[in-house]
Amino acid sequence: MYDYHVHSSFSGDCKYSMEDMVKGALEKNIKAFCFTDHIDYDYGNDELDFVFDKEDYFKELKRIRSNYKGQIDILSGIELGMQPHLVRNIHEKMSLEDFDFIIMSIHTVMGKEIHEGELFQDRDLLDAYFLYYDEMLEVLDKFNDFDVVGHINLIDRYVKHMNNKTVRLEEYKEFIEKVLKKIIDKDKGIEINTSGIRYGINSFLPTVEILSLYKELGGEIVTIGSDAHSPEYVGSNYEEAVELLRTLNYKYITTFKNRKKQFIKIE
Repeated sequence: MYDYHVHSSFSGDCKYSMEDMVKGALEKNIKAFCFTDHIDYDYGNDELDFVFDKEDYFKELKRIRSNYKGQIDILSGIELGMQPHLVRNIHEKMSLEDFDFIIMSIHTVMGKEIHEGELFQDRDLLDAYFLYYDEMLEVLDKFNDFDVVGHINLIDRYVKHMNNKTVRLEEYKEFIEKVLKKIIDKDKGIEINTSGIRYGINSFLPTVEILSLYKELGGEIVTIGSDAHSPEYVGSNYEEAVELLRTLNYKYITTFKNRKKQFIKIE
């Protein structure tokens, strides 16, 4: 098992230490996993601090790796919340070269939060989808220093703010197809984020339809991540994710180390 989206207390929305999360991973017999703690320089919610001290992070990671050497492979990473205006000086804020793996995620659109529903206020739901994927495409046009796009259809999880209205993929397919093509052209990947199941949307992020479209367009780079913020969810629904990839004729799961892709054959 390889879990490439795990948080710790270095994320502003997680109270569990790195060691707590490692213990959770060991209980699940996970072979390798990656801490991908939040870095969001302009999240918009002052109550959450989504920036950690890099020196403290690597100091604790070194200690944890030493304590659990030979038991589990522990990788370093971040989940980088991006917006178009951050691209120009993101490397001045934090050097990204020391991490094994970087997820690029869109959590905020036009300065409006998705999680709290601000993006949906006074706006048609389909317009919100257009804005979300258009901003993602703009970031992709300008930014290269990442490995996969996280929970690419995160917006689906928050339609609850619109009384659970839904839109069909066909209605915004043109937008997401451009996004997926750009990811493929850059030789980047996407993740299967299994948290959608436990958050009640009855689907991984992305959906089967989006995963099928990505494969159809030539996409092959897929990591699997639980997005765990507590130990019991590390590795959650991993086998189901692998089975879905197998069903869709994917041949490999992707892992990363020192920012280099490694392909694990799906048996």
